Amino acid sequence: MVFRRANLFFPAHQFRDEMDRLVNNFFGPQTNGGSAQPRWGDAAAGFPALNVWEDGDTLYVEAEVPGVKSEDIDISVVGSDLTIRGQRRPQSHEGVAYHRQERPVGEFTRVLRLPAEVDSAKVEASLSNGVLLIKLPKAEAAKPKKIKVATA
Repeated sequence: MVFRRANLFFPAHQFRDEMDRLVNNFFGPQTNGGSAQPRWGDAAAGFPALNVWEDGDTLYVEAEVPGVKSEDIDISVVGSDLTIRGQRRPQSHEGVAYHRQERPVGEFTRVLRLPAEVDSAKVEASLSNGVLLIKLPKAEAAKPKKIKVATA
C-alpha cells in the first residue's frame, strides 16, 4: 500500500509529483529494439566502472571491461581528457532461447577529465582478467618542482 501526502496548499507540487511518477512509469525499463537485452548506456551510471589514483609522477586508471578484447579497445588522451572507447561483441549461440540477457553488447565511450596533464607519448595500457590498467605519466609541467628560497 502506498500513502501519498496531499499538499492542499501547493497544488503545483502535487501536480509535479504526479507528472514525475507518470513520466518515470512511461519511460521505465527500456530495451534495445524490443529485445530482452538492456541498452548499453542503461547498464550502469558510467561504463566502464573506473578507479583513478596517483603515486607521485604517474596517474593510474583502472577500468572494468569484462568480455571485451584488447583489439576492441581504443584509448586516447587529448589535453587532460582520457577517452576509453570499446565494443563488446555479441556471442553467437545458435539454436538457443534466452530467458534473461543482462550483459549488454555494443559500443561504449567513457571520457574522464584527468586531474593533471599527462605525457601522452608515454601512456601504457594493459588488459588482464577483464581489468584495463592505464598508466599515465604526468607531463613535466604538471610535476611538482622544488624551488630554492634565496636569503637576503
